[in-house]
Amino acid sequence: MKLDKSTIIDAALDLLNDVGIDALSTRALAQRLGVQQPALYWHFRNKRALLDALNAAIQARYDTHEPTADETWQQFFRRNMITFRQALLSVRDGARLHAGTEAEPDHVEQIERLMAFMTDQGIKPTDAMDLSIATSRYVVGCVLEEQSDPPTAEQVAALDDRAQAFPHVAAALASYRHNSPETHFLTGLDMLIAGFEARHDRS
Repeated sequence: MKLDKSTIIDAALDLLNDVGIDALSTRALAQRLGVQQPALYWHFRNKRALLDALNAAIQARYDTHEPTADETWQQFFRRNMITFRQALLSVRDGARLHAGTEAEPDHVEQIERLMAFMTDQGIKPTDAMDLSIATSRYVVGCVLEEQSDPPTAEQVAALDDRAQAFPHVAAALASYRHNSPETHFLTGLDMLIAGFEARHDRS
């Protein structure tokens, strides 16, 4: 087997989906590939470097970071965050995999084009960066919730039963139970974008 970065990343993503991020190790990956552990260090010096590469790989699969000519900034950010969520959900523990990573140096030119796109629509680069950070961290938090163990049926029933004595809570909770995680995500995303839009208009 030719051991290159692409081969290692594909095997590591398969292993991640099988065992989760806590059990993912260079030792387990070397065993899966049928090589000695030091062979991996030619390509990834440690587990952090491997995780960064896995994150970059799943982001590349859903790369929509370029706005189209006819998009508003609102449309672009909404579309981009939706696909970002899809990327994180595409692998086990995707939110934890992404958390704590930094943008790749090779992406700086792409980020510059995004800043220029926002500036052309009257938004300062610093404000665009603030919006990007806020929305991306919102996505990570939403996906972390979706990829975590859900409450037990007993916990859900206990909360629902207690809420019946409080009509406002009961109505809101019933709506929450009825809607899907995607619906909740889109509602919150639209709130973030609308809030930034209102703040920008005031300034």
